[in-house]
Amino acid sequence: MLTLTTFLGYTFFVAFYSWFKLRKENLSSQDGYFLGGRSLTGVVIAGSMLLTNISTEHLIGMNGSSYKNGFIIIAWEVTSALALVAAAIYFVPKYLKMGLTTIPQYLEERFDKTTRTLVALFLMISFVVTILPIVLYTGAINLESIFNISETLALTKQEGITFTVIIIGLIGSLYAIIGGLKAVAVSDTLNGYGLLIGGLTIPFLALYSIGKGNVLMGLQKVYEHAPEKFNVIGSADSVLPFEVLFTGLIINQLYFWSMNQTIIQRALGAKNLIEAQKGLLFTGVLKILVPLIIILPGVIGYYYYGESLYDEQDMIYPELIKKVFPVALIGIFAAIVMGAVLSTFNSVLNSASTIFSIDLFKGRIKPNSSDRQLVLVGKITSTILAVFAIAVAPLVANAPDGLYQLLQQLNGIFFIPIASIMIAGFFTKNVSALAAKLALGVGLTFYLICTFIYPLNIHFVHIWGIEFLLNMTVMFVISYFFPQENKSETTKNPNLDFKSWRFTPHLSIALCIVTIFIYVSLGTQSG
Repeated sequence: MLTLTTFLGYTFFVAFYSWFKLRKENLSSQDGYFLGGRSLTGVVIAGSMLLTNISTEHLIGMNGSSYKNGFIIIAWEVTSALALVAAAIYFVPKYLKMGLTTIPQYLEERFDKTTRTLVALFLMISFVVTILPIVLYTGAINLESIFNISETLALTKQEGITFTVIIIGLIGSLYAIIGGLKAVAVSDTLNGYGLLIGGLTIPFLALYSIGKGNVLMGLQKVYEHAPEKFNVIGSADSVLPFEVLFTGLIINQLYFWSMNQTIIQRALGAKNLIEAQKGLLFTGVLKILVPLIIILPGVIGYYYYGESLYDEQDMIYPELIKKVFPVALIGIFAAIVMGAVLSTFNSVLNSASTIFSIDLFKGRIKPNSSDRQLVLVGKITSTILAVFAIAVAPLVANAPDGLYQLLQQLNGIFFIPIASIMIAGFFTKNVSALAAKLALGVGLTFYLICTFIYPLNIHFVHIWGIEFLLNMTVMFVISYFFPQENKSETTKNPNLDFKSWRFTPHLSIALCIVTIFIYVSLGTQSG
């Protein structure tokens, strides 16, 4: 009862605070609803980015993976800071100067309207088929484990998870539908920093207990119990080989932090370039701490449970929470985890509705639509997508390599082709619109064949790298025979302050050094 009370108390507090902050906001305009009125600060952007990124597919999925595979999966995190530096210095300043609301808008500027439409459709499908269902399902697993919903309601475990999926989906969609980006960002800020504190508390309490009052002694015991789990250099046949850092992983990271609508939309809603850069680089700082939340607990779980949960690796994090957290705090942390689920869910819903409203409805169906019409279309789109996601979510159960690994495999279908044409558009002048469209089709087909139809006997991240090179080759060859004049980028947001944050170079260099140091030092220790 105490757990439930604290859970409901914190959940209602976040909801009330979000309402209080938004009570005077104009949510009827395009910028007001989709970009938070272009008023977001660096602290809000960082908190929202962190919680949009770190949801239960990380808390559950990555801790489940580290429980089974150890620290080799740290590469997913430590390379993020490098991509955030690229976003802060190069990509986001261009986006803001162009006055973009969505990433596909850039593709119309650089290529043509058809390319914009195709990418918008790609993104819509990826949201519904991959991200939304997995976020809902992992959130449901966590809450079912904490509150034993199935037992309380006299349901089977799967029925209890399905019921929880529906509840989370309904609550999450309300944030996105009613309040737009500003409501999402404000609630994210509270839950994001709450997640950071609560997430760090779990390994601290566990190590404190293992070390009988000495955290460092606890860490030593965990290490001595299974030193192989601390190895960050993955072998060729591991879940994440070391070599992928130099093939497809960096392309994926660059896409996620510099071109991903769900992430970048927060920076596009910044009040000026300084706040956008602060938000991106502060996120980089936070990502340095993230392995302590989404990797270390899984390894600690191995100390407690051994291989007993290998067949149910995604249950290790909920079990660890129940083992080390005081009863009075479990409810609060469950509410924060619920917030993480809601954050990613409503963030993706908001991004999906933004893309449909701006790129498809206004871009193709009704070019002269008013702001009120666009906002209404956005709300209807969010509602429909939420229903689809809720229906699909239970189908992602029992992923053989864990839910996070499944998410990454599915992301490759869409992310790498889009990243290819975005990078080609940014860094080359001779790639044509025809070449970009063909590359999208070639990349998509290649990945589906090599991953799901006739699987290649190599890691799927290596396939990302091959796919990227194939796409670039296709674009350069086609552009040679069918050239197109490069379109010039126009400044469409003249009222925004484009002055750079003076600490951008310093913090960027520091993040790069710290990131490299972490990986090198852990690799040396594991050695």
